[in-house]
Amino acid sequence: MKTHLLKQVLITLIISQLFLTGFSQSNETKKETLTVLNIDAQGLTLNAQQLGNLVRIEIDKLGLFEVMDRYDVAYLVDKNNLDISNCFGKICLVETGEVLKSDKMLSGSIEKYGEIIIMTLRLVDVKTATTEKTKVIEFLNLPDELQTMISVTLKKMFDLPVDDDLLAKLTNKFELESTINNPDKNRLNLSGPRMGFTIYTAETAKILSQSEKIGGYDAFPMMFQFGYQFEQQYLNAGNFQALFEFLPMITGLDQGMINPSFTIMNGLRNNKNGWEFGFGPTFYFFKQAYGFYDSNNNWVRDTEWDGAHPANPDFEKRLDSRGDTRFGSGFVFAIGKSFKSGSLNIPVNMYIIPNKKGIRFGASFGFNAKK
Repeated sequence: MKTHLLKQVLITLIISQLFLTGFSQSNETKKETLTVLNIDAQGLTLNAQQLGNLVRIEIDKLGLFEVMDRYDVAYLVDKNNLDISNCFGKICLVETGEVLKSDKMLSGSIEKYGEIIIMTLRLVDVKTATTEKTKVIEFLNLPDELQTMISVTLKKMFDLPVDDDLLAKLTNKFELESTINNPDKNRLNLSGPRMGFTIYTAETAKILSQSEKIGGYDAFPMMFQFGYQFEQQYLNAGNFQALFEFLPMITGLDQGMINPSFTIMNGLRNNKNGWEFGFGPTFYFFKQAYGFYDSNNNWVRDTEWDGAHPANPDFEKRLDSRGDTRFGSGFVFAIGKSFKSGSLNIPVNMYIIPNKKGIRFGASFGFNAKK
């Protein structure tokens, strides 16, 4: 008895499941069929049939329609003796769609005009013989990105999300440089003038502020500087560019001083938001004297020492405007952001140079254009 009852329960469950599955499938929205013929091509290396295949691949990826296979299309076209070589207009698309028994037809044109590529795609409803959707986008002349352009245009047509940065790189010639809008340039030159200020701290700032009579410079420890940055982007891939920068500068002209320096940096720049950072050695000239501090904390050079008082001074080297010229070095850490205004790049940077005699930091800005 129990075995018979268990069988009845199992059979009931199986029948119920089959009924529910069939009911669910019958209520599913059936995808409309869509056919892509040729895409009119003007001034491109790809022909109309190849562009049609690219559009067919990209619309199929979206999963919105039951896209007719290109071989089935070719078979039916040949079977019905249809001429689709110039079938781009609505009337031809509707008539062809009726023969192919397709709900929708997708066609359009991709044309090159000078430095731009204009892409136009049209979705035609066969039953109502109307153009249901049209999308026109003007792209930069980037023939290697045609498939990406088609994908972007289709997504915009059907109100699907599109990467804003990708769209900007494909359509705006004033965007930050990347492999998308500079496909043939692995190296870019963005050299240009730089100007700004630098601030000295601690012992160095104190000496700069002192009178020249005691080895100072009679200067304010914040100085204007200007120079020229020679920049070479030796890697331009993905979202980043690798940079090599050589920067000769002159500091202190606003205070009657000429302090030359040159800096070599290696860095990275993000081509999506313009942020960058770099680091490397800096080299400069300075004047240095050998001496000691007496009991009153006064600086005394070795040439001024009488050899007796004090008897055993603690000699050291110090920045001194009366000393001999020396060659010095340091290490720079910099961070900044490049802003874009038309074809003009405006880099703004901040940097720091650590030193046991006092940290030096500053800011600079400049301008350059892609060459």
